[in-house]
Amino acid sequence: MRIPGLSDLPARLSLELLREMGRRRVLGLGIALVALSCMTASCSASSSGSIGSSSTNSRAPRTWSTVALGDSVPRGTNCKCKPYPQLTAEGLTASSGHRVTATNDSVAGFTTSSVLRQLRSRRDVIRHVRAARAVEVEIGANDVAYTSACGTKVDCYAARLPTIEKNLVAIVRRVRDLASHHSALVVLLDYWSVWLGGKYAAAKGEAYVAAAEAVTDRVDQIIKSTAAKSGSAYVDLRAAFKGPNYAYDETHYLSSDGDHPNAAGHRRIAKATEAVIEKALHM
Repeated sequence: MRIPGLSDLPARLSLELLREMGRRRVLGLGIALVALSCMTASCSASSSGSIGSSSTNSRAPRTWSTVALGDSVPRGTNCKCKPYPQLTAEGLTASSGHRVTATNDSVAGFTTSSVLRQLRSRRDVIRHVRAARAVEVEIGANDVAYTSACGTKVDCYAARLPTIEKNLVAIVRRVRDLASHHSALVVLLDYWSVWLGGKYAAAKGEAYVAAAEAVTDRVDQIIKSTAAKSGSAYVDLRAAFKGPNYAYDETHYLSSDGDHPNAAGHRRIAKATEAVIEKALHM
């Protein structure tokens, strides 16, 4: 006796079974994909955490040094105050969160030739530069120091300019060679005046003021050009002392000799130098 539909029951059961298995496979695949997605997200999150940790570590407080080379200006001559190399380091410490130290190897009376000899023969200076993250160089004014022989004849001083340029290029190259293992930043600073400035220059007469400006123009242009060609940072101290158009009287930044910065002047130089270093090093 045949019961209707009974004979094809196995076939229907087989079909349902196959469908059920198919659903389970799809469901299982979905679960697997979700799990894989979660694992991937977890890995990504873990990776992001590592990068963040690395980034955090890279921003962790560290110590690095600066070195100042040059003449009586960075030395702090005629100012019973803290000179700008130390002030710059303190400012960078405060703004960056890192401990920045300063070694002042500048010497009053130095010329570009003096600094070059220093970098080639003074073991302590060589050691300082090799360890420095930034080297500040302000030199050249004494190469064109005012003399009674030349007086206010600008062309008389022009013969000394090629030596300044040649030596300054050599100074930058020597610093780079000494600190080649970590690519120290070289910072070149110019002058507001290579002779007397402000009211002290005015007291010497119009011819003196005009000659001082002309000689300063030429020296500063060498410094600026050398910085640009060598990829060094450049600090425009003439603008810092006299304004963007060089029109302000800088007397209030000068010490009693009219030649060197006073405490306010050193603070001004430090602020300008700090800004340049921060920008160059992305601090």
